[in-house]
Amino acid sequence: MLDSVRIVLKKCMGLKKDESVLIVTDSELYDIGKVFFEEAKKISENCKLVKIPIPEVHGMEPPKDVSEDMQKHDVEILVTVKSLSHTAARKNASKTGARITTLPGITAETMKRAIDVDYDRLKEMTSKISSILSKGDNVKITTKAGTYLNFSIKGRECQGDDSGIYDKKGSFGNLPSGEAFLAPVEKTCNGTYVVDASFGGIGKLNSPIKVVVKDGYAVDFFGEDAGKLKEILEKFGKEAGNIAELGIGTNANAIITGDILEDEKVFGTCHIALGNNSGFGGKVDVPIHLDGIIKNPTIYVDNKKIMDDGKLIV
Repeated sequence: MLDSVRIVLKKCMGLKKDESVLIVTDSELYDIGKVFFEEAKKISENCKLVKIPIPEVHGMEPPKDVSEDMQKHDVEILVTVKSLSHTAARKNASKTGARITTLPGITAETMKRAIDVDYDRLKEMTSKISSILSKGDNVKITTKAGTYLNFSIKGRECQGDDSGIYDKKGSFGNLPSGEAFLAPVEKTCNGTYVVDASFGGIGKLNSPIKVVVKDGYAVDFFGEDAGKLKEILEKFGKEAGNIAELGIGTNANAIITGDILEDEKVFGTCHIALGNNSGFGGKVDVPIHLDGIIKNPTIYVDNKKIMDDGKLIV
């Protein structure tokens, strides 16, 4: 894992001696956060390690003092169980010019497997898909498992840079990296999608979850874990069911593990997220963001097929 930590600091973040570094972690991932801190100290003389309480769900804001501290550093590495990617704290820190990566739920195994990749190839593939999506108006997704989903992406652009190299001022993305993603236009999504790999808040699925969507909101769920998913979403009201994100995985080293951080990057998958999209071009601000990973999708942008049964054809 140590080699992967050094890749993150030196190659992915481009950390320099005169820059300040903030490592945010929690009790569950403290050991990994501490490794980042100790290795960062070998490069920079201005390093800080902060431990926060574990929030209930992905997308909840960190404590106020930590949010404020995040606006004072050059490089920030957020090693937490629950994702801080789509929080106002992260978004505001990015506005100050901080270079930020988030590693929600990261494990030593994922670090070893999915961090040491061909970043030039990853960037080429991610940029190609991002460009197509950013220029598109409409998306259709189908799968042999039963997905048939349509929505508008008109005027929406892929946000962030998930090529894994975050060495420019204000750059942000997950690690492991490898997804092209944007926020569909609110209230335009209709149809059904079948999540057959993993779901945020649940993990790796034993059987699929079918999600029925009407006018941009998930309105019904079917499957073994449907009740658990509904219970999570109901705590946050109607906006928790907002169709928040389309993402397409581009990391050939990633595999389905039940860890959403890695699962959403798996090449040959896409994901539809529910809840918050205010951090990447959408209009819904709710303290929850749950990704549902779909295997082997066929994806059309403006009626042009870009992926066929999980195989990229552009």
